[in-house]
Amino acid sequence: MDRLRQRADFLAVANGARANGKAFVLQGRRRDDDGPVRVGFTVTKKNGTATERNRIRRRLRELVKRLDVISMRPHHDYVLVGRRAALCCDFATMLEDLRAALHRLDRSPPRMGSTKAPATRIE
Repeated sequence: MDRLRQRADFLAVANGARANGKAFVLQGRRRDDDGPVRVGFTVTKKNGTATERNRIRRRLRELVKRLDVISMRPHHDYVLVGRRAALCCDFATMLEDLRAALHRLDRSPPRMGSTKAPATRIE
């Protein structure tokens, strides 16, 4: 399992399917290459100070480490977006939420980009 580090990869995953949880939002998308599963972690500044954000990120990384590899699909990218509730949630509950979120992502159809037609002026 590899880590996502490039901003472009995070943006590409943001256009994929998502599953909301109490402590995090899980985003995922299928890649067209034969690479391993890649996982990224992000926590926004509105979730607290740098110390709190780092604690959230560490808890999310530990969740993925303890998760059985079978739960994650090969050739997929995943991003865990941490929420402030991750600081006080029970770890076992968060692990079950992650398993359930991965299961929901498997069932959901992929999200498409904006389907809005371009605006045309009629005079």
